[in-house]
Amino acid sequence: MYEHIDAFLKNIRLKNTGSIHTEAAYARDIRQFHAFCLDQGIEDFKDVDLNQVHQYLSHLNQASNTGLKASTLARKCSSLRSFYDYLYERHLVTNNPFKDLSPIRQAKHLPDFLLFDEMMRLLDSFELEDKEGYRNRVLFELMYACGLRVSEVTALKINEIDSEDMFLRFVGKGKVERMVPFYPAMQKKLKHYLKEIRPQYEHAVLHPYVFVNSKGDRLSPRGVQFILDKAAQMAGINRTVHPHMLRHSFATHLLDNGADLRMVQELLGHANLSTTQIYTHVTLDRLKASYQKAFERAKK
Repeated sequence: MYEHIDAFLKNIRLKNTGSIHTEAAYARDIRQFHAFCLDQGIEDFKDVDLNQVHQYLSHLNQASNTGLKASTLARKCSSLRSFYDYLYERHLVTNNPFKDLSPIRQAKHLPDFLLFDEMMRLLDSFELEDKEGYRNRVLFELMYACGLRVSEVTALKINEIDSEDMFLRFVGKGKVERMVPFYPAMQKKLKHYLKEIRPQYEHAVLHPYVFVNSKGDRLSPRGVQFILDKAAQMAGINRTVHPHMLRHSFATHLLDNGADLRMVQELLGHANLSTTQIYTHVTLDRLKASYQKAFERAKK
């Protein structure tokens, strides 16, 4: 059982499918489940059924004094569902018991985003005379300008950029093709990066990916997080900043400036409008705060 866990975690690293924190969460969730299985006398993952999955979730809640949050349980189930998918694809189990589990209802949380001023400070924190600084500026400005996920920007290829007509055309999450426009200033920076900056990296000629690390190899999601952590500190943003916040900021700022909800849905690549509507709650809350502040004098 141990070797299957190690092989799965290695597979995640090789695929660059998540951050260091994501990989650590996978490891904790799977090893915790493995320990439970051993306590129950289960010595092979293929011997786990839906009934034992329910027992495990009950065990987790009992082990916590206050009970686990729905979001924590959902994450643990997601980790184990992915692990069992991996085992099933390699014929190491005959079914995935976590796929038969009813979805865990979670309270919807409003997305974290950067204020416009914070976003500008972040982008302005990079030294454009330095090749890494220029790359980083283009990387994060493109993520913000196009609402890209970290998995999308690290997988973006040169031939998926139409520099003349100013749009990206790529396959995003769920294997759905997306077309996203960008503005002239972004066009200028992208052209300069691709023509003058990217060729300075030694291995960049060996692959088609737009964004590269210090060796010129494809930049990974964890590499993006590392750069962003340092940039947020330089910009004086005193809270945790993660790459998806740039996508949240893109949507929130568009709606703040009067963009149509369905247009934002299309740009984000959301299949359902309800997924996009959560951003309207953010803008409504900000609108209410502005209203209350404006009418403070009337209360006196």
